[in-house]
Amino acid sequence: MILRNLLFLLSIFSYHPWVYAQAYPSRPVRMVVAFAPGGAPDILARIAGQRLTEKLGQPVIVDNRPGATGNVGAEIVAKAQPDGYTLFMATVSVAISPSVYTSLAFKVPESFAPVSMAASVPLILVVHPSLPVKSVSDLIQLAKDKPKQLNYASVGVGSPQHLAGELFRLRTGAGMVHVAYKGGGPANTALLAGESHVYFSGMPPALPHVKAGRLRALAVTTRERSPSAPEVPTAAEAGLQNFEVDNWHAVLAPATTQAAIVARLNKDLTGILAEPAVRQQFVQQGALAQSSTPQMLAAFMREEVRKWNAVIKQAGITIE
Repeated sequence: MILRNLLFLLSIFSYHPWVYAQAYPSRPVRMVVAFAPGGAPDILARIAGQRLTEKLGQPVIVDNRPGATGNVGAEIVAKAQPDGYTLFMATVSVAISPSVYTSLAFKVPESFAPVSMAASVPLILVVHPSLPVKSVSDLIQLAKDKPKQLNYASVGVGSPQHLAGELFRLRTGAGMVHVAYKGGGPANTALLAGESHVYFSGMPPALPHVKAGRLRALAVTTRERSPSAPEVPTAAEAGLQNFEVDNWHAVLAPATTQAAIVARLNKDLTGILAEPAVRQQFVQQGALAQSSTPQMLAAFMREEVRKWNAVIKQAGITIE
């Protein structure tokens, strides 16, 4: 009888979610990054993952799965077991793709369990110094005076850089032509050579050239100035209203991941993202560390999907 009662109690505790959460994690955790090594998503995931390893007591291994503007990695996470052992360092691309691609194997945010925001990452509007512009208003006027004679670079159709250019065009009426390159390296090279005139670049690759005078910075695309380049105004400060492009990063898990596990991860990430050393490492990558509740992140992602859907429809952008 005693043995039977003991087995009964063990069976109850063995299947209780609280017990699972307490035992989690018992093996390494995979952090999927949907882009190649060396970019901001990869670097930020490794910074956060190193500290999360210490918090969880298990290795957090970054798994780079690039392809289709982030969709390959997103699909892997959406289809993974919802056990807390597969996480996703998502970017704004995951909110853009549902409106750009006609067929996706995941939905946003329904296919994911939001854990926490990780970072706000501005793009920086840079131009070749040969362009006779000193401000955003100068650029708008020049583009209107010379319709379709200026072009702007991007890292591919449907990328945040492309959408930033389209949003700029729609908000200002500037008749610039889009030129897609196969990655940030070729896009930066084209701008430096004067082959392209305008580029909404990531912060880390652009700033050394701005400081050396090889590129001219006109604005950052987020609501607040970047601590990486505090002298560069925001788009709103530069006179461009209703224009905001945040290449945000957030940690997601597969949908239906246990609430207790999501809460554990959120608590750990919130603490990590508040650490001065981590925040400084993020600044070095042009990012501002930010955390959120899962509920706040879910609402934010829905709004981002709605926002970019409106821009994409107006611009007529699709990819089969």
